[in-house]
Amino acid sequence: MKHLYLLLAMVGLSCLTITAQTPSMRYVDAHELQVINRTYADTVPLYTRVPDSMKSMVREEIRWGMDCSTGIAIRFRTNSPVIGARYRLRYDFAMSWMAYTGIKGTDLYIFDDEKQEWHYLGTGRPQKDSVQTITYARHLDGRFHEYMLFLPLYDGITEFAVGVSPESDISGPRMHLPRRDVRVVFWGTSVMQGGCAARPGMTQTAILTRELGIECCNMGVSGEGKMWKENAQLLAAAYKPDCYVIDPLMNCTHGMVDTMTIDFIQTIRDAHPLVPIIMVEGLLFPDYPFNSTLCDSLPEKNAAFYRNYQLLKKSGMKNLYYLPSKAFNGRGWDTTVDTWHFTDYGFRLYADEIKPLLKKALKKSKAL
Repeated sequence: MKHLYLLLAMVGLSCLTITAQTPSMRYVDAHELQVINRTYADTVPLYTRVPDSMKSMVREEIRWGMDCSTGIAIRFRTNSPVIGARYRLRYDFAMSWMAYTGIKGTDLYIFDDEKQEWHYLGTGRPQKDSVQTITYARHLDGRFHEYMLFLPLYDGITEFAVGVSPESDISGPRMHLPRRDVRVVFWGTSVMQGGCAARPGMTQTAILTRELGIECCNMGVSGEGKMWKENAQLLAAAYKPDCYVIDPLMNCTHGMVDTMTIDFIQTIRDAHPLVPIIMVEGLLFPDYPFNSTLCDSLPEKNAAFYRNYQLLKKSGMKNLYYLPSKAFNGRGWDTTVDTWHFTDYGFRLYADEIKPLLKKALKKSKAL
């Protein structure tokens, strides 16, 4: 047993030594780099999802969620052998059913030139402090690479700077990936916001950003992804959208779905007559076959949503698509942390399920 304690102590000392030997960094404000996946071109503050000037459009309950930075990412290029960050959290939020790395951590990806794909490099594990100082990677090869850094899912950022070695160069990206001329706006609930991904790079919008090479603007908001008129108006004001993904049913009652769907979709369509809209059916929770309340209510909401989709199609609305949850649900019983919110596996299945339809819609509209 003494040998075990000695071994653990040596491991601990080794970790402390590595931390102590972390090279000094210079920090570059992300304003000087490139901030992507923003729904509005003039978002102030920069890392919020809705500009302060537009917050009066929506109910007070939604404003906290819109201060969260979910989906937003920073793109840059550097030859630094070490990469880190320093950022200030808006709320230093916590909840017991989601990892801190997902709530207020950050994820760094590097572009693999040989495989032509984004490669996960490291996660910033947050500490109990509103100001986070993170090191993602050390001992890199010192060549220029392209990077993408995803921001926290359930907290906001007021300041963000990327850290590099003092002698290194850093700038905005030279490679236009994701493409900035193709932008999809996602509306939904706490699951769309990222609950409960283990880290920011594992949400459906982050996965699609990397794998489709387009900007995916996440407008999911916990508990408030409802189909109020003002929410539709907020989405309709998006900057040059190429597609909308609407996934609100988890936060809606049957009555809301029955009476609000047509007006919600029509409000977006009136502002963007040719832009594809994908309506995503509500997921059937793992306990629904055995829950006396859910076994009827969830299928009824889906039926009402689909019925309204058919009415919109019959009215002549073009470029309207529907994604049923049936195929997903067959594989999805082990995809949640609490029967409602996704694990990383759940987000991967979601991304895989919607990706073909999203590509089809974008190609048909000639956005891709």
